[in-house]
Amino acid sequence: MGDRGGRGLRVVTVVIGTDDVARFRAAVGRRLGLHFDDGKLVFLADTLRQRLDATGRGCEAYVGSIEAGLATDEIGILARDLTVSETYFFRNIEQFRATAEVALPERIAARQGQKRLRLLSAGCASGDEAYSLGIVVTESAIDASWDVSIRAVDVNPSMLEKAVRAQYSTWALRETSAEVQRRWFRPEGRDVLLAEEARMRVRFEERNLAQDDPELWPPESYDIVFCRNVLMYLLPETAQRVIERITRSLVPGGFLFLGHAETLRGLSQSFHLRHTHGTFYYQRKERAELPGCTYAQAPSESTSETSPLVAAVDGADGWIDAIRRASERIESLARTPIGAQVRREVSPIDQPPRWDLGKALELLKNERFAAALDVVQAFPAEAAIDPEVLLLRAVLLTHGGSFAVAEDTCRRLLAIDELNAGAHYLMALCREAEGDREGAAEHDQAAAYLDPAFAMPRLHLGLLARRHGDRKTALQELDQALLLLQREDAPRLLLFGGGFGRETLIDLCRAEIVACGGQP
Repeated sequence: MGDRGGRGLRVVTVVIGTDDVARFRAAVGRRLGLHFDDGKLVFLADTLRQRLDATGRGCEAYVGSIEAGLATDEIGILARDLTVSETYFFRNIEQFRATAEVALPERIAARQGQKRLRLLSAGCASGDEAYSLGIVVTESAIDASWDVSIRAVDVNPSMLEKAVRAQYSTWALRETSAEVQRRWFRPEGRDVLLAEEARMRVRFEERNLAQDDPELWPPESYDIVFCRNVLMYLLPETAQRVIERITRSLVPGGFLFLGHAETLRGLSQSFHLRHTHGTFYYQRKERAELPGCTYAQAPSESTSETSPLVAAVDGADGWIDAIRRASERIESLARTPIGAQVRREVSPIDQPPRWDLGKALELLKNERFAAALDVVQAFPAEAAIDPEVLLLRAVLLTHGGSFAVAEDTCRRLLAIDELNAGAHYLMALCREAEGDREGAAEHDQAAAYLDPAFAMPRLHLGLLARRHGDRKTALQELDQALLLLQREDAPRLLLFGGGFGRETLIDLCRAEIVACGGQP
């Protein structure tokens, strides 16, 4: 510490070291579950310094109290200073439409015996989301005899105080229709006040989602849970625990809505993925299912492939036809003594089958698709339920043009892992092969939602839209695909690139953008 005097005043400057900030970050992670990468260290240091100044405590004592869980009031203040509280009424309105037209009717039908509904807004901030649900429930004209409650929880006490007042700026209504504004809000000075009828079912509580709280998570209690734009700020292990608690507390058939950039991929297999009203959400399965691949390096790429691929796509009925043509070309080259030697090497007659994907992936890398499929087909019977084996088998079947069998394989995989982005993409190819453009787009959209970094579904969506004459959508998807292809994982390109390398696919994408009148 340093100090300087002036007319009897003593100003104390706290010196914070990197170890102090690291310890503070870990304590915040433990108590609030918040994740801060190294790019946020300056922000954390500033926050720590402000709290030391405000409390008059030394760094050791202050951080120690956070670590020990003794500074309960301070947790709320840190939540205020460290969390993002920006929200507004009917944010991502498609989810509220899905709630009104799918989730609520289903849960009302399921609860006819009890005549009770329980909704939860987890991470409710200033209450905009919870009150939006209140409006939706009230407008559903549910019978007055029903017991319906909306529990809204947040760790930030200042936000909860604002929520209880139910008074908002007109900016909070920027996505609220004029009709809803007239019906449910009245002027209050320069602000607006929410009508009591929309507020009466909502109750607010200060709760910390990062901490175990049995009272907040009674088993199989909630019908609908909104937990939007929360997981994205949490440590992975905290997010996992939060989802586990939500899963246990949702009734079978209950609904979960996450933020538009959040998915359950890698967090849970206990939900069905739903897609209506232009949005994705989840429905808890009747019984939770728990369902996993080290891939070979991508093949070397050659720009000399560019023109043949562009010509193949332009001359083909679709991306599926282009893959089929490329596969046929490659397989014709494989019908050589060398190819025969490769097939003999992996023949189950020559050596016992091994549950090792490495051999099949190496053959895939070398564009020996039929030989790779031989290897996969020779695996033991128990491999038939392994998600990695099923995915690779579906890839190889797609390459070989066996779309009906590939689709059946994908369905078996999705029954085990419904949130498998690769399986959804392959399903899109199979649906296209059957002439089902809408079904293909549906699975492409699911793949893109589940893994926003996955380039191939974006490319496929662009190609589908172009052939359908939708240039606007085609350009949007192709532009996104072009960006993603440049940083797409090489192993994933090996699996899903249709036998084409990165540069080839990038050149295709650029050519299609130009064909749509865009600028690559």
